[in-house]
Amino acid sequence: MSLLNIIQLGHPTLRQLAQPVTNIASDPVQQLIDSLMATAQQAHGVGIAAPQVNHSDRLFIVASRPNLRYPQAPTMSPTAMINPELVAHGEHQVKGWEGCLSVPSIRGQVPRYTEIEVAYWDRWGDRQQQILSGFVARIFQHELDHLNGLVFLDRVESTAELVSEQVYSERQKDEG
Repeated sequence: MSLLNIIQLGHPTLRQLAQPVTNIASDPVQQLIDSLMATAQQAHGVGIAAPQVNHSDRLFIVASRPNLRYPQAPTMSPTAMINPELVAHGEHQVKGWEGCLSVPSIRGQVPRYTEIEVAYWDRWGDRQQQILSGFVARIFQHELDHLNGLVFLDRVESTAELVSEQVYSERQKDEG
């Protein structure tokens, strides 16, 4: 397991459609999962997608936990989601603040579904299907966008809903 370099907005891999993972049990895929988990933790991320470390694979980690970037995040075990799918979603969307390890120093108000049904293969090759809600549903949708060549900026409805990381942090302190 090693820390990986997180590529930044403008790198072509961030805009590519990621390719399906075909051999989940392979050493390279398992090493990538471990390295993504370590990289997300070190960078204070609540999720990270393979394209963000220049691997065009349909694989991401959801690792919600309170940290410097998301102090109010719920705690869950880091979960590898391979070849994930959004199976269904509710009708209700809510705007919420998002940032991205590949788009540093900016936060934006992004509309996302509040409840979704997802399916994916776990790191052991077992098919999983579950309902996600709230912040964890937001993380899943954000990371799924990465697999489809999108970043959160593509979902922001107005540039007036973008702020610097510093302004976001100040607002969080004022609200907290």
